[in-house]
Amino acid sequence: MGHPYAKEKADLLTRLRRIEGQVRGVQKMIEEDRYCVDLLTQLAAIKNATHKVALSILEAHTRGCVADAIHHHTSEDEKIDELMDVIRQFIK
Repeated sequence: MGHPYAKEKADLLTRLRRIEGQVRGVQKMIEEDRYCVDLLTQLAAIKNATHKVALSILEAHTRGCVADAIHHHTSEDEKIDELMDVIRQFIK
């Protein structure tokens, strides 16, 4: 059985490669002693991009794994608890 995000795997990998490039760009900016606000702007863009990737995976997990557990009445409380723990990590 594949992961629920398998349909979006290529898109997720593309986004992560773009994020990787952004991180390398920030490293270079620091090496070049660039202006703090420019660095913070880029870091905010990286944070937003990683949140979009995470939310995409979270949605796939909810629609796949959690929905499947609820539909089949197997470990549904455990899956919901797991989902809530992940959500709590994002809202800290």
